Amino acid sequence: MIQDPNSGRLLANRYKLVELAGKGAMGQVYRAEDLLLGSVTVAVKFLAQTLLNQKMRDRFVREATVCALLAEKSIHIVRVRDYGVDERDIPYYVMEFLEGNNLSDIIKTQRLTITRFIALTRQICLGLEAAHQGITFNREIAKIVHRDIKPSNILILPDTTLGELVKILDFGIAKLIEANQEQTHSFMGTLAYCSPEQIEGKELDNRSDIYSLGIMMYEMLSGEMPILPATPSFGGWYKAHHNTPPKSFPPELKIPSELEALIHQCLAKDPSQRPQSASEILSALEGLELQDPRYPKRERSRFPVPVQEVAAPTIESLCMRATWPTDKPKKQIVFPEAISTSQGRIATLWVMLSEQDIFNRRQSTRYNQFLFLASPHPMLLWITVLYSRDRGARWLPCYLDLKQSKGQRLARQLGKSGAYRILFFALEDPHQCKHVMVSTIDPTQCKMLINWADTSQTLPSVSNPQTSKNILRQEYDTLKPKIEMKLESVQTNYPEDIH
Repeated sequence: MIQDPNSGRLLANRYKLVELAGKGAMGQVYRAEDLLLGSVTVAVKFLAQTLLNQKMRDRFVREATVCALLAEKSIHIVRVRDYGVDERDIPYYVMEFLEGNNLSDIIKTQRLTITRFIALTRQICLGLEAAHQGITFNREIAKIVHRDIKPSNILILPDTTLGELVKILDFGIAKLIEANQEQTHSFMGTLAYCSPEQIEGKELDNRSDIYSLGIMMYEMLSGEMPILPATPSFGGWYKAHHNTPPKSFPPELKIPSELEALIHQCLAKDPSQRPQSASEILSALEGLELQDPRYPKRERSRFPVPVQEVAAPTIESLCMRATWPTDKPKKQIVFPEAISTSQGRIATLWVMLSEQDIFNRRQSTRYNQFLFLASPHPMLLWITVLYSRDRGARWLPCYLDLKQSKGQRLARQLGKSGAYRILFFALEDPHQCKHVMVSTIDPTQCKMLINWADTSQTLPSVSNPQTSKNILRQEYDTLKPKIEMKLESVQTNYPEDIH
């Protein structure tokens, strides 16, 4: 057996490569340990090319940064945590490590029910919608086209809230590789899922992804491809995507006519004849679900408004509509709050800062830690830090009283979701939320949060809550210099969570 030369390799003096987890046309993926964060498991993807000049390096930095920011906008996009170029000029991404089922493997072994198909497709569309709407980068809107939507780039994870959580892989990677292949005029993409305009080499917009999504939707329901070439060559696929009409669904599948029409509309050869946005597809799916008698009424009532109001924007849009409570002073304070969403109640942290400080902190590294004191009164100190080298650390501590039901619920919500939103309000205009960030929580701390909330129900309180707060505050003051040293050692140019 040949030993993988990368096994045990230390990348960027931080990531220890453990084993090859997968490989494809875009590159190789390794399971690795982030030694800086205490051997947290991550995924490292090496791209199948080298960056031969400074222009390529600059392009890579921009695309990687945009992709990292994009994952902050939607839970349905795999999160990029870091990126770089190794000593051989091979670029790499460091991503969250996820253990789930690949959609390609799922549809090879089982046929999806309409119910499951709609649930999965909705989440795929939410991720695409977030990318197509774009993010702010260098004060400009950067809209992102995936360029390689296919089942193998869709990961399905078990989720306590949604049942199944969809994550889209490899945003931005196809565009980067395409750009770097321009000098050879070679084609990058997956021919079976390419739009007619992509296979022509034209400039792409979000409607190209919608065509690829249409092919994948057909395959999800039938297990077959809607379009097949005479020969599996580039020329064969070129003719098929341009001239071959998509097949109808076999009658025995009993696909609703409205759904078949939607999928065929996505597969229109002319981009102007397709749905013009993922939002349009979401609306159509919503209508199908509400009409389907197989859905119980209680499920229908979960979606009383148009999908634009409950889709993903989802949590972020709800957070952005939040208003500062009338019982809270309008000054620089931090407090925890649970808010209701279509996915249940979630824990959030509300922060008021100056408008300039909020703007300056948008691309900060995020760190969180939780300190628990069982006695004399069960109390949790929730520490959040926003850090950048030029601005230093902004500390956002707050307390959860774990003898109170609200504190216990918030601790459990943090532990179960593994993340929380930070809502920023400006001193100059305090009424409406100005910005939202997501901060993820280390899985070990998640388990501890749930355990602390459960055990605190039976722990006695032998003193007043302030006594425990004072003790935790002393520990916090001792930890702050150590945390700052840790943050200073992290090399980042974009928002990243550190645990």
